[in-house]
Amino acid sequence: MVLDKELALFETMKPELLKNHEGKFVLMHGNDLCGTYDTAENAYGEGIKRFGLEPFLIKRIAEKEEVYQNQALSLGLINARI
Repeated sequence: MVLDKELALFETMKPELLKNHEGKFVLMHGNDLCGTYDTAENAYGEGIKRFGLEPFLIKRIAEKEEVYQNQALSLGLINARI
């Protein structure tokens, strides 16, 4: 799957990233950690600049992963088609 390498690398590096960069956002491409950023927007901008339309991973460095829930989607007020 797309981004499997990046997700595996993130999980391997997560303990060290938590020590020094908790709360920041990581940018990963292939087997490379490309940097950490204060905002997801900054990481995204750098990813677009460096990799264009190639897939890259941006992930928040946090002990516990946040789950985003869209109430409108959950209540059926909007729908998503896959």
